[in-house]
Amino acid sequence: MTEDEFQKVENPMRLVFMGTPDFSVPILAALIDAGHEVVCVYSQPPRKSGRGQKVNLTPVHAYAQSQGIEVRTPLNLKSEEDQKAFADLNADCAIVAAYGLILPKVILDAPKLGCINAHASILPRWRGAAPIQRAIEAGDDVSGVTIMQMDIGLDTGDMLLVQPVPITQETTGQSLHDSLSMESAQLTLEALRALDGGFAKPQKQPEEGVTYAHKLEKGESQIDWSQSAIEIDRKIRAFTPWPGTWFSMGKDRIKVIEAEPVELNGEAGTRLKADGLVIACAQEGALKLKTVQRSGKGATDAESFLCGFDIPFGEKLA
Repeated sequence: MTEDEFQKVENPMRLVFMGTPDFSVPILAALIDAGHEVVCVYSQPPRKSGRGQKVNLTPVHAYAQSQGIEVRTPLNLKSEEDQKAFADLNADCAIVAAYGLILPKVILDAPKLGCINAHASILPRWRGAAPIQRAIEAGDDVSGVTIMQMDIGLDTGDMLLVQPVPITQETTGQSLHDSLSMESAQLTLEALRALDGGFAKPQKQPEEGVTYAHKLEKGESQIDWSQSAIEIDRKIRAFTPWPGTWFSMGKDRIKVIEAEPVELNGEAGTRLKADGLVIACAQEGALKLKTVQRSGKGATDAESFLCGFDIPFGEKLA
């Protein structure tokens, strides 16, 4: 992302940015490139990860630090000291994008124009933690971005701007994540212009159509062959790249990275006599596995995989 991608604002605003993962970085970058004054960034605290338990900064923390912006990482924002420190920033507005903490009312009310949130769905559908993945998993044909004014509820605030983004049969969690992240950056700038100019038109969220996108869990990753091929395919795409999907064969766990439904039938969970690695699913249909990965090995196409790891016809997978 370069400065040329976003028009410089005539009246820079004094902003606080609150975000944590990769999704949030393009939004922060857009605010900086547009000429706004980001006086402070809030992000989740650094955490240990990997075999060596190395302490890693969050993506937002690392990017803000590279831009010379102060970063704060409170465990929560409940203490009077943290709340006063936030208010003392004297911000015009706070921009929130996948921050990961609930904001108390005193924080929401501190900036002159309040706090606005970039949420990766068309609200009120998929409020909550994992809207991108749940939309694909559910078979939605559209996702999108909602920029909303935050209140004390969970993604219940008034909507400022909405931008739909289509979901196709090729859409994965990663590809939709990337599209929505970039849309969020542009839409956030538009919302700030409207708020600063006094022509924003907040709208209440519809009372009907509320759904919740529950947090992704590793325990959801195992493929259930009693589901239909279409359902399993959606899950594989939704859970790419994390937490991924897998099945077991003996003592081996096989990760499925790419697959496609095909019109073949058989006993659910068994390999069919067909071209490549085709597994029967329930409720008719089968899944042709295109790219897989054995534990401790690199990802490979199914044909190459079968050269070194045989799955006999009729073998039932777990």
